[in-house]
Amino acid sequence: MFFWIWLVALLAALALYLRRVYSRFDGCGVKYLKPVPLLGNMTRVLFRTEHFADLLDRIYNEFPDEKFVGRFEFLNAMVMIKDVELIKKITIKDFEHFLDHRTMVDDKTDPLFGRNLFSLKGQEWKDMRSTLSPAFTSSKMKLMVPFMVEVGNQMIDTLKKKIEDSSSNYIDIDSKDMTTRYANDVIATCAFGLKVDSMVEENNDFYVMGRTASTFNFRQILMFFAMTNIPSIMKLFNLTLFTETTKHFFKSLVMNTMSEREQNNIIRPDMIHLLMEAKKGKLKYEEKVSNSDAGFATVEESNIGTKSIDRVWKDEDLIAQAILFFIAGFETVSAAMSFSLHELALNPEIQDKLIAEIKENELKNGGKFDYNSIQNLTYMDMVVSEVLRLWPPAIGLDRMCVKDYNLGRPNEKATKDYIIRKGEGVMIPTWPFHRDPKFFPNPLKFDPERFSEENKHKINPLIYMPFGLGPRNCIGSRFALCEVKVMLYQLLQHIEVSPSPKTCIPTELSRETFNIRIKGGHWVRFKLRE
Repeated sequence: MFFWIWLVALLAALALYLRRVYSRFDGCGVKYLKPVPLLGNMTRVLFRTEHFADLLDRIYNEFPDEKFVGRFEFLNAMVMIKDVELIKKITIKDFEHFLDHRTMVDDKTDPLFGRNLFSLKGQEWKDMRSTLSPAFTSSKMKLMVPFMVEVGNQMIDTLKKKIEDSSSNYIDIDSKDMTTRYANDVIATCAFGLKVDSMVEENNDFYVMGRTASTFNFRQILMFFAMTNIPSIMKLFNLTLFTETTKHFFKSLVMNTMSEREQNNIIRPDMIHLLMEAKKGKLKYEEKVSNSDAGFATVEESNIGTKSIDRVWKDEDLIAQAILFFIAGFETVSAAMSFSLHELALNPEIQDKLIAEIKENELKNGGKFDYNSIQNLTYMDMVVSEVLRLWPPAIGLDRMCVKDYNLGRPNEKATKDYIIRKGEGVMIPTWPFHRDPKFFPNPLKFDPERFSEENKHKINPLIYMPFGLGPRNCIGSRFALCEVKVMLYQLLQHIEVSPSPKTCIPTELSRETFNIRIKGGHWVRFKLRE
């Protein structure tokens, strides 16, 4: 009897707690989908019947006339912003109220992953942004293009051999696997000064560790949500997103590379060198250029990133940044590349127009291929910009409220303002905005002409956000865009891309991962261009 009394009491307490949690939006008229106890609105994602991008789409479209709506990530109440002016306030005008991202990895439990630029908060984030921004200017990117070209040559040589050795004069290939290997080798050379050929050495340590760290499989999805929703429990049991083997590999790699360069006075214009310079305080933000030098999707650096600071960083802080470069470059850039190839395969007329521009550039510059020539490819930029609209690798932007903030009323019928409290999260749904017919007519059509000189002025920069918005935008947008364009340029010079029998048509996202990937793989057919 005593046991049953306690059980009933506990269940009653749980029911009262859940009722309080899930009534967060009721008093102010904020609309939301009915949550499932303990799981919130995450049930379909958890049981892999819906991709997270589709969940955001469903919530966004369920309430078409709202300025913002509610969603429940397990027990956490979050606000999804749908109003353009409110987006501007949160990301730019009132940025100091929404300075931080949610905690993904605890910096005390796991400093190598918890102290990177994405995870740092407050003044530490501002200082690190100022420290790193000079490393990502166009002048620094120019020096890395030859490294990218070298990796591209490796890739083309391997693909040519495979096609020539095939009995049918073509190969069917999962382009996500290929572009991930390419991105892996680019990061190896541009960040760490290592020469790796992952197309030949398929299971080299660098590739295996990168894939382990950046592929959000189902286990890692669960760990991620646990860390963001029940961080105290994860910290209590010392549970981390990444294995000790992965952490040891990256720590040894960065420290050994830095040590070797210092001992032998090796200077190479890559990310490790720039981090070493940053630690010494020798990097200064000197560039004053317009974003036209890198493409429509490039984001501007804010005043925060251009300030000079004198802060001294520990080695583990620099290791954390190197790891972030690797993971971001490994997964998100390869996603942009593979979706580019997917769309070019499905739209041969666009591919033909792009290859015509590439051939014209070859003739005009006598085969010369550098940073400046790649930035002058207008149609290439239109194609890549449209890929990032239709298939944004980051499907949503998150911000954490650091000071109570009045979001106003969610709709015209509401009678009370909604105050978001310190510690509560805000979501800006990139994926649904990029596919909203109000902002992009016929949104599911792949149409680079949206970004032509005649049309691009119609695009609201607050709605197009493949690299984020405001001071907390992606620091590596120039690097990412340059890498995607270099890869497409070199590949299309030699290879014609078309659908294969395995190509997923119509395109459907895989529900097995948190990343955006095509169900069944990114299959395309490669044939040598005549």
